[in-house]
Amino acid sequence: MSKAKKDKMIDILLLCMIILPFVFCMVLKVLTTPGSEGISITGALVYFEIPMPLMPLQITEVQVTSLAVIISIFSLCLYMTHGIAVVPNSKRQLVAEYVVEKVNHLIHDNMGSKYASFAPFVAAIMGISAFSSFSSLLGLFPPTSDMNIVAGWAILVFVIITHYKLKGGIFPYVKGFFEPVPIFAPFNIIGEIATPVSMSFRHYGNVLSGVVIATLINSALGGLSEMILGWLPGFLGDIPFLRVGIPAVLSVYFDIFSGAMQAFIFAMLTMLYVATGFPEEEYEKRQAKKKKKALSAAQ
Repeated sequence: MSKAKKDKMIDILLLCMIILPFVFCMVLKVLTTPGSEGISITGALVYFEIPMPLMPLQITEVQVTSLAVIISIFSLCLYMTHGIAVVPNSKRQLVAEYVVEKVNHLIHDNMGSKYASFAPFVAAIMGISAFSSFSSLLGLFPPTSDMNIVAGWAILVFVIITHYKLKGGIFPYVKGFFEPVPIFAPFNIIGEIATPVSMSFRHYGNVLSGVVIATLINSALGGLSEMILGWLPGFLGDIPFLRVGIPAVLSVYFDIFSGAMQAFIFAMLTMLYVATGFPEEEYEKRQAKKKKKALSAAQ
């Protein structure tokens, strides 16, 4: 088999790996969703439970969709970089290089050149968050509408923020809670804990509210259509004409614009908290002391 055919087969396989995880989620939801009449706003479906010592571990629609998002993004990255060359020879390589360049510029403009290694992490946050929100376009329960998922991201970011704050030493970190005066210590501690809480609730609340509002408006338009146009003869009276067009416009905002905006805001807050929390002066003093100790030991 020629190299061109092998490359084409790999491309087809990768494209399938991008699409099939979401197709699986959609089929699974259709087969497991119980029938209901009228408006229904519920949480994620629970597919099955695994017995555990303290409480059963629930495998929900959110976990399955999150895994599908990860597999899809991973496959997309492989597809965009398959056959990459020193000199770009395909449009997808140009797109991939454009994305990398924009993320690198974003890191440089908001954090500085010393944080260049943060580019993959920030890109991953934006990609997973955006894809998770966009999954609602396929009729799936978006993982960003589940507090457990978003809180997990916020806790991970909080650990990274704390790690960089501790690079200046434990004493300066603890001392910061008692500034400008010791009486402010409780408020500073609360402010520190509030960082992951605010990040998670902001993202979760905005995405979930969009899902709820879109569902309510969609149901209201169906009832209004029946009330105004229900007199039409035959099957025409059963068609919800007012649902045509308006929900699609709302979806552009709630599912696409708002989802992309929340992903961008979450990434921006991550960069802001890490860059501003890093005690550069204390870190430089600590590094200078280590160099002096190393030189004295060598002598």
